[in-house]
Amino acid sequence: MADAPPLTDRDRAFYAAWNEVLGWTRAFAEKRDDAVFVKIADFPDYIYRMERPYDLPVIIMSACLARPRDRRPVLMLNASPRQAVFKEVVIHPFDSHVYRRLTLAEDAEGLVEGRRRFDRERFEALAGALLDHGGGVAEASEAAAGH
Repeated sequence: MADAPPLTDRDRAFYAAWNEVLGWTRAFAEKRDDAVFVKIADFPDYIYRMERPYDLPVIIMSACLARPRDRRPVLMLNASPRQAVFKEVVIHPFDSHVYRRLTLAEDAEGLVEGRRRFDRERFEALAGALLDHGGGVAEASEAAAGH
């Protein structure tokens, strides 16, 4: 596999924001008894690079919040690989057709859904509503929207 092209500043900011979301997910799971953080997959270019230097701030491409008893996913999260032209983070309640597409903010400071900043509070409202309401997508969507 050929070495990947160097990352642009926007790419670096995107993957730093993705890493931040993963941090929120881990922290959220650690403070609750009804959730665990589960890594699902690493970025393919990390896997194939093996011992060569890796320049992304994170190796995780997809993860989820799951119930600890059976490891059943509640909220899936994934980021576009470096070769994707349009990079996005997808946050997807499991067993639902509803999902959120997040892109890098214009100022390169975090992620946005459309023009609305996606912050830790919004993430925790969504994850909490999914866990507290048995995975109810309608309740989770309202909670995450701040209603």
